[in-house]
Amino acid sequence: MTETTESSDGTVHEAPRAPEWQQTACILCECNCGIEVQLEGRTLSRIRGDKAHPASEGYTCNKAMRLDHYQNGTRRLTSPLRRRDDGTYEEIGWDDAVAEIASGYQRIAGEHGGESIFYYGGGGQGNHLGGAYSGAFLKALGSRYRSSALAQEKTGEAWVDSQIYGGHTRGEFEHAEVSVFVGKNPWMSQSFPRARVVLREIAKDPERSMIVIDPVETDTAKLADFHLRVRPGTDAWCLAALAATLVQEDLTDGDFLVDHVNGSEPVLAALAAVPITDYAERSGVEEGLIRAAARRIAAADSTAVFEDLGIQQGPDSTLCSYLNKMLWILTGSFAKPGGQHMHSWMAPLMRPGRPGRTPVTGAPVIGGLTPCNVIPDEILSDHPDRFRAMIVESSNPAHSLADSERMREAFARLELLVVIDVAMTETARLADYVLPAATQFEKPEATFFNLEFPRNTFHLRHPLLEPPEGTLPEPEIWARLVRALEVVDDAVVERLRAAAEEGRSAYAHALGEATGSDPSLVRVLPFLLYETLGPTLPEGLQGAAALWGLSQRVAMTYPDAMRRAGHADGDALFDAILAGRSGVTFTLDEYEDDWSYVTHPDGRFALAIPELLEDLRGLEGRSPGYTDEQFPIVLSAGERRAYTANDIIRDPSWRKRDGDGALRVSGADAERYGLTDGGRAVITTARGSAEATVEVSDLMQPGHVSLPNGYGVDFRDESGVTVAPGVAPNALTSSDWRDPYAGTPWHKHVPARIEPAGPVAAGA
Repeated sequence: MTETTESSDGTVHEAPRAPEWQQTACILCECNCGIEVQLEGRTLSRIRGDKAHPASEGYTCNKAMRLDHYQNGTRRLTSPLRRRDDGTYEEIGWDDAVAEIASGYQRIAGEHGGESIFYYGGGGQGNHLGGAYSGAFLKALGSRYRSSALAQEKTGEAWVDSQIYGGHTRGEFEHAEVSVFVGKNPWMSQSFPRARVVLREIAKDPERSMIVIDPVETDTAKLADFHLRVRPGTDAWCLAALAATLVQEDLTDGDFLVDHVNGSEPVLAALAAVPITDYAERSGVEEGLIRAAARRIAAADSTAVFEDLGIQQGPDSTLCSYLNKMLWILTGSFAKPGGQHMHSWMAPLMRPGRPGRTPVTGAPVIGGLTPCNVIPDEILSDHPDRFRAMIVESSNPAHSLADSERMREAFARLELLVVIDVAMTETARLADYVLPAATQFEKPEATFFNLEFPRNTFHLRHPLLEPPEGTLPEPEIWARLVRALEVVDDAVVERLRAAAEEGRSAYAHALGEATGSDPSLVRVLPFLLYETLGPTLPEGLQGAAALWGLSQRVAMTYPDAMRRAGHADGDALFDAILAGRSGVTFTLDEYEDDWSYVTHPDGRFALAIPELLEDLRGLEGRSPGYTDEQFPIVLSAGERRAYTANDIIRDPSWRKRDGDGALRVSGADAERYGLTDGGRAVITTARGSAEATVEVSDLMQPGHVSLPNGYGVDFRDESGVTVAPGVAPNALTSSDWRDPYAGTPWHKHVPARIEPAGPVAAGA
């Protein structure tokens, strides 16, 4: 590609033209910041923030710069694979793969019921749109149970949210006078727009304050005005002391509680009985610091709170979710600038409704998600209703879920396991069939991490590249599988295609008629949209067809907020999504709209949760922590660092630092156990042992060590050499260690011991 110019003397010059900047988004965390990319062939050669993106506004962190290691840093699957009897794989054609897979699932559904077919995935940090089409195939089979990474983290908080107000909240940190981060390091893990910019602004403003509750001196904690450096596993005692200070020093917003909250009396009574001095001592935080932080929250016009994996994957995680919400509810920091807010959704990440139970263990199904830690138990059983087949889409549970060895044992027990992915992951190598997908930059994609208030945004990413021959986007894979089931009459599809050609109004009418006369078609609605509306969309965007239905949902659910954002109706919103290469604002709320998102009939919060109040009262009679003489150290397994990205980037060459994923230990522990910086150590838990490089760090407290996430995945380079640097954290975790309410794992609190590797350890 060249560009022609003419100089003043009339000479014509030709020079290479710079590649065009194309809009897309980062896929390495839930923020999905807008980026612009220049391509050289199939290489993402240059990457920068997209200033036109309505949420990130040109911001991005360092991780986005390494996205070519995702696109081109792994050996791609380019043909469907079928496992032979000897465990090796053979390439087969798409038609054979689809026919055999559909037939296999139909047989299992016929013999054992569709509920025996379990689905995991449909997500990752950036590829939610493909998963939107999985429901058509699964519902046609009668499949009911599913899970994803959210069930490793967010279901305890979701259970609390559902009881108090019926939705999800997010803090408005950009304007909050006080920002509280509980087990959260947004400097590294981001999670809200322009995180590092906002954190710097807070730190520089003398009128604003930041409170961090974390046992580690994280990058965020270094910026904080109050770092409540708890001992590992004592967050519940610290949070109880904070909330109790608000009550016992009469710092609550009584008018807010009277006007907007039911059930505050038993909560206030329980907090009034908390022995603050004792709980401060147990948590390892000075009582004066706890009281000062509570007083700062109470004095603020607005407080926003963010909890994350530091408490969500530790002991008492659901109780901690409950207690940290007291900080903003008791002080009335809701429906005001800088406070906590409920928000609109393009599509809810979890299904609303009452929790169910899994068939074998009776574990709670919260938000439609089966707890990840019970998956092996639901398979490795003689129960007649056990899971007998599984589909894994764009996920790697054999590596990312607790107790990898037992997870692999469970997968081997299944009658049929199918994996849809771009690479031969640890899970794919256990599958009966592996289906090669397009990458996130080779198809239309989007996420449903649309969690902001008052301005909520959505970004449909257009494909940058054609998928390699032999691979397919997930919407097409699911469509082929549904076709193979033969559950939709061809005549219905043809009528809807004809209506779509006439226009959206005719299509909406025809679709309503079709589903009205045959309600079973609702089960396969994503398939119908893809097959009939999809071909009328701009080239390359057929996979965006499901967004038309979601746009209509937004129009019905949030009509005023949608119109404020500039969209006259659902069709106008859909058109804006298709055209908006940098994303669109789909709802624009006013602060009083917050209350309309509360789902209780009376529009009030319901603060008393009896089970958790009992747990709160029980803290006084308990000792924090689960270490003992055999395992005296707490291991945090899966810390986020500058060069970690789950396992979506398998090529280790992207890491400029920490290539082996060091075991971080305090200086005191290094001296106590005979470890040296850069040396090697063996870390052992009740589940297994691993060897790691040591990093002696003042960030860690004595008795607390950490390993990063995203390591221990294997990668075969162009020369055929396979490497797997670092420790796979879930070789050390146990599926038995989990929250009693939500089943979320205790990855951040694994009892362990450490010792030097090599002859010293052997002779010890």
